[in-house]
Amino acid sequence: MVRLQKFLAEAGVASRRAAEKLIREGHIEVNGEVVTELGSKVDPAKDRVAVDSRPVKVRRKVYVAINKPKGYISTRSDPEKRRIVTDLLPPEWRNLYPVGRLDYDTEGLIFLTNDGEFALRLTHPRYGMRKIYEATVEGRIESQQLGKLMEGIRDEGELLKARRARVVSSNNTRSVVEVELTEGKNREIRRMFQALGYEVSRLTRTQIGRIKLGELRSGKWRTLTEPEIKSLLSKL
Repeated sequence: MVRLQKFLAEAGVASRRAAEKLIREGHIEVNGEVVTELGSKVDPAKDRVAVDSRPVKVRRKVYVAINKPKGYISTRSDPEKRRIVTDLLPPEWRNLYPVGRLDYDTEGLIFLTNDGEFALRLTHPRYGMRKIYEATVEGRIESQQLGKLMEGIRDEGELLKARRARVVSSNNTRSVVEVELTEGKNREIRRMFQALGYEVSRLTRTQIGRIKLGELRSGKWRTLTEPEIKSLLSKL
């Protein structure tokens, strides 16, 4: 027996938190009866689970890494009809959903999956999954200025804080800075640099956990290997 929200997450219906919302709102049926209790359990081998009367079947779990180009939305749909990250995948994988988000103007590594448990464990702040970004900013940044990023900056009532930051290269017109985060609030890196008086002209996520962007070209994808999946979960 497993909790209903975990079953839904493993079936690729939604992340566990989103599945809990579906349960509370009465969208889930077990053996023909609507279930709204979050503590409910099901037997995947015997019970019939449905979402809005559509049967749920456990799917083969898929884990994909994409090098997201600038100008794509990290969602499964967009009311403004902008390009979405799943447009980069084969048609049979259009049901996958992004693990976390990258801003419209941000490039780089993002995972897509139909495994809600995997998505939760990589995105929930309590697990502290590290993510590394390369920010190109206008102007010269000295290493000592980056201490403020690691001390934390208050912006719009939030504490924005980098776990680590280092200058990769710098000249009078442009600097490249590597920034490591473990949470990832909305537009966090851009907001931190703006608070220091710098404009970010390009932002690329280069690594999640131990998985690096590497030679994956912009707009291309690859599946994660079993050792890579285990490495992402091993520290959680």
